[in-house]
Amino acid sequence: MRRFWLLFAQTTTIGLALWFILTTLKPEWLQSTPDFRVRPAASIVQMQEVAPGAPAPGSYRDAAKQAMPAVVNIFTATETETQARTQTNPFMDDPFLQKFFGDQLEEQYDEKQASLGSGVIVSPQGYILTNNHVVESADEIEVALADGRKASAKVVGSDPETDLAVIKIELPNLPAITLAQVDQADVGDVVLAIGNPFGVGQTITMGIISALGRSHLGINTFENFIQTDAAINPGNSGGALVDTNGNLLGINTAIYSRTGGNLGIGFAIPVSTAKNVMEAIINTGQVVRGWIGVEPQDITPELADSFGLTKKTGIIIAGVLKGGPAEQAGMKPGDILVSIDKRPATDTTAMVNLIAQFAPGQKISMNILRKSQPITVEITVGKRPQIKQEETE
Repeated sequence: MRRFWLLFAQTTTIGLALWFILTTLKPEWLQSTPDFRVRPAASIVQMQEVAPGAPAPGSYRDAAKQAMPAVVNIFTATETETQARTQTNPFMDDPFLQKFFGDQLEEQYDEKQASLGSGVIVSPQGYILTNNHVVESADEIEVALADGRKASAKVVGSDPETDLAVIKIELPNLPAITLAQVDQADVGDVVLAIGNPFGVGQTITMGIISALGRSHLGINTFENFIQTDAAINPGNSGGALVDTNGNLLGINTAIYSRTGGNLGIGFAIPVSTAKNVMEAIINTGQVVRGWIGVEPQDITPELADSFGLTKKTGIIIAGVLKGGPAEQAGMKPGDILVSIDKRPATDTTAMVNLIAQFAPGQKISMNILRKSQPITVEITVGKRPQIKQEETE
């Protein structure tokens, strides 16, 4: 019996020693056998259902739906293109064939139409804002709405110096866009550009306002652009730049590009400028601006040295139009412009914009330096001639 207990004690001691060694050095050898009990599957996170028609977070679908119906495609053709149309298909003007095959004949013609651009319906009466360069050479203009309707348009008037034009169509139930308060917009605001790039059909792109009040670009005579990185490509000209509520902020006009495609630098004419031009065109048929008949030039250090000027910046009057308002007031070439109506004259762009705001017939005082002597001249503002490019101010 004693030997049995001694053997049992030794066996137990050896077993405990082995267990201790294994738990210390090789614990994985002592892992329990697999547990075959049924366990719940891993939990899956599923997106909660969104009410039908509700926008997803970060979506601008409401703004798009608000604005897109008012943005139209513009097709134009010149008289030369119209003649080519008849030569290509001499049956285009046959009344009998038009009655039975008009759609097919027009489809062939549509493929040959040129100068594809965009426009924005701003009034239920059919007034459409677009760029002047879209329609300036057109003899025929056709407008295609987002709802599929088409109509011929006539030019109400244009303003080449801001590159804006107003055209009009006659259709019922037209969707007019709402004008935004552009003075409340700021750099960093999200904007949407809507147009017809490369003729692929109505397209919307997103970006932000990169800058406000861009000028000195040499695009137009009067410049006050909204700069955006929303993609603007050929065919977007005259289209809409809208805010996240779908309200019109500007008319897309130009891009900076070395290849003809979008590089993230696009420019739109602010709706405030577009509204003033549009109202003037609708009410009077033209935009009337002030003018004094001078050729201004920015003073550079080199120019100052050549003229022996002490003033290294500002505006020098390089030329005076004979018989113009400035000459009648006694202004002479070589005069240095200091201020206009007590407002400082910093550069030629600011000068042109400022004088344009005065009504023809209004008298303004201009402070100048002539041979370093201060002089004040009183000028009666004239009416700015209708010119395509700035020649004299």
